[in-house]
Amino acid sequence: MSDEAPLTLKGTPQGLRLRPLTEDWAAVLHALQYALQDADAFFRGGRVILQLDQRPLTEAELLALRDLLERHDIELWVVLSDDSATQRLVRSHGIRTRLPGETAEPSPTAAPEDQQALFVHRTLRSGQSLNYPGHVIVLGDVNPGAEVIAGGNIIIWGRVRGIVHAGAFGDASALICALDLNPSQLRIASHISRSPDERRRKPKPEMAYIRDDHIVAEPWTMR
Repeated sequence: MSDEAPLTLKGTPQGLRLRPLTEDWAAVLHALQYALQDADAFFRGGRVILQLDQRPLTEAELLALRDLLERHDIELWVVLSDDSATQRLVRSHGIRTRLPGETAEPSPTAAPEDQQALFVHRTLRSGQSLNYPGHVIVLGDVNPGAEVIAGGNIIIWGRVRGIVHAGAFGDASALICALDLNPSQLRIASHISRSPDERRRKPKPEMAYIRDDHIVAEPWTMR
């Protein structure tokens, strides 16, 4: 049995981009269902961009995907396909086949969607939540009871005592960096870690990431 993921999910400013990596549509739907259940509140009210490239899509597959998304209050907004039959099928169900404002050649000066970042210059206090589909940079602290959820990396130029979740759409390559990393809960993709009960005597900058299927932390230094 292959360990390769059947799909990729990446947050973009336009929506959640879903790209199947296998012809087994049942496996794609199963993996998607698992991802949606894992972060249900984060996805609700969103919209999906399905990227198929050359892969054809049947009506049964389309309806099964849309039904799954609608059960989680998510819209199947755009289907990007190079297959003409798939394009006609998608349009017949009232779904877009192009992104608004899409041109044949992207601007060479435009930043890729997965490099979009949100910069916040304030401390997040208890009860406050910050959600963003790209990277998040906070110049301030994340206090106990506050949370930061990002589709990409999280960089905190301050202390982390609340909840931080990077790679919320399943990106296991995401990083979490902070000047003082001591969260109540730390998550990268579907992996979860908590700080030990004992406190460090002297806080130090740290970087957390996934290695060998576990979250590890190491000194955050210039390389």
